[in-house]
This record gives sequence, C-alpha cells and structure tokens, in this order.
Amino acid sequence: MIESIVESLGLLLGAGLCYQWTGGWRDRMRFPAPGRLLRVPGGALHCFERGLGGPAIVLEAGISASSVSWRPVQKELARHCRVIAYDRAGYGWSPRIRKPRTIPQLCAELEAMLQASGASGPYVFVGHSFGGLQLRHFAAHAPGKVAGLVLVDPLEPLEWSPLGELQSARLRKGVQLSRRGALLARLGVVRLGLDLLTSGSKVLPQLLARVSSGKGVSVTDRLVGEVRKLPPELWPVMKAHWCQPRGFENMAEYLERLPEACALALDNSGLGDLPLAVISAEKTAPGVIEAHRATAALSSQGQHLVAAGSGHWVQLDRPDLVVRATLDVVQQVRARGPA
Repeated sequence: MIESIVESLGLLLGAGLCYQWTGGWRDRMRFPAPGRLLRVPGGALHCFERGLGGPAIVLEAGISASSVSWRPVQKELARHCRVIAYDRAGYGWSPRIRKPRTIPQLCAELEAMLQASGASGPYVFVGHSFGGLQLRHFAAHAPGKVAGLVLVDPLEPLEWSPLGELQSARLRKGVQLSRRGALLARLGVVRLGLDLLTSGSKVLPQLLARVSSGKGVSVTDRLVGEVRKLPPELWPVMKAHWCQPRGFENMAEYLERLPEACALALDNSGLGDLPLAVISAEKTAPGVIEAHRATAALSSQGQHLVAAGSGHWVQLDRPDLVVRATLDVVQQVRARGPA
C-alpha cells in the first residue's frame, strides 16, 4: 500500500516537472523578449524602448511587477519622447542576479542599465509604488541623471518602518506564501491552475489556490483582477511570467527586505527645484496621502494629484492621469533647456 502511494506520488511529481518544463519552453518560443538584454555588473537587464525625442523617460515598476505593467502608458508617452521600460532582475525577461536586492544595489543596476542603453540623460523617471521609493534614493545616488520625477502612488517609508507586530506578521505571511508559490511553480501546479483558469474552468483553479494559499487566495484574486486591466493580448505574457518560480523567489526577498528599504535614510536635498509630480490613488490610506503631499512639497516645482476612482495600480486604473502628469514634467524640463 505504502509502495503504491510512493509510486503514485513519484509519477505525479515527474508529470508536474515535465509539464512545467514543456510549458516554459513553449512560453519562451511564443513570447520572446520584445527589447534588448543589456549587460550590467553581475548579469543583464531587459530594456524595452519605444519612441523618439528627449528628455528620455524611464519607467520603474512596482515591487512584483515588470515592464509589461507600463505598456499602455508607454505607448502613449512614446508619441512624445523616447520611453524606456525595463525589468528589474528576476522579473519579466530579466534573469536573476545573485546579489542582494537592496536599494543601493537596485540603484547601481539601474544606472548601469541606462549607461548600456545609450540613451542620453538626464532623464524623467516615473516610478510606481516600491519603484517610487527606489527612485527617490536614485535621485540622491545619481542627481545629475535625474531631470524630473513622477511618483505614482509611491511607497512611503512610514508604511513599513518602524515595523509593528501586525505588519511583521503580514510580511512573514507574504514571504511564506511567496516561497510556497515558488515551489508550486517549480512543480507545475501554478501553470496548471492558470491554464485551467484561462480555458474557462473555475472550480479546480480555485481549489488549487485555496489549498496552496489558504486565506491568501484573496491576494491571488486581487492580482488577477489587476492583470485583467491590461490589454487582453498581454494576459498570456503575464501568465507566462508568473508560471516561473523566480518571480515568487524574488518577491520573497523583496518582502523580507522591505523594512530595511523603508528604514534607509532618504536624502531629499536634490528635490529643491526639481520638476516633481506625486500621484495618490484615491483609495490609498489618508495618512499615506498626506505623506505624498509632503513629498511633493519638498520641491518648489512639486505638485500633488489624486487619481479619482483609482486603486493602487494607478497606471492601470487612470493611465490618462499618469500620462498627463508625466508630460507636464517633460514640458517643465524642456522649458529649462539643456542641462
């Protein structure tokens, strides 16, 4: 009896690994990288460019997102400027880099990617959520490369530092679910659930999600809801990316390091007269919106906007507002003339 169970489990494990390998091979054939892989110390980053004209705009994604999340905004901005969307290491089409995912490391990789891209600076940077916090540090790390900033519902340090008991528990749960997701992706379970879901089946994918995530299934539902705001032709691309273990592994490390990132001192000295727009989602907590307003006030050229009816992914709920705010900053930069 025990031998039969072990044999059955071995067959299931082998089938899952095979299903994952063949699915990954098929995804690589169907969805090749749309841009270039640029060498940076320790690895390479995928960079997707559209449009012509300066100043060049650089798009920085949120904590678990890739360049794909910017595609609708990038398309509109490319009518006016050269627009660079890139994938941080381990997301999208960028391979993992075996160095700690700290803010200084991320800033160094961004700077190296821009140098390798050949795009002349200084640049207008647009960052969502965690990407907004990273860009505030980048403005201090490389002030001569930053001509303007647009922060889209940016992460504020006060959200995760100092870390309370409830927040600590939430992060531990998030790390646990991310590591579990990596294992399930490696075994083909994530791919099976998403394949069934996209084919119209609902009961089995929901059961798989509930068994693997417990109460965390609601998080999965919210992520799927945000993905569906993208153009339908991008859904299979996002599915292919999230069938890979590396995205979950990356997410686990980012969550583990989130308190460290938020505790890192911010140098705002470079924001004095920098063209700056800070956009808050209407559904963001009032205390965080106040912090966004204070961030905008750090620059004499700063403005604070609230995206009516928007959740955290403002670039998907209100791409028009993100485009308009970015072009306003671009115009301010152009009016100043060459750096």
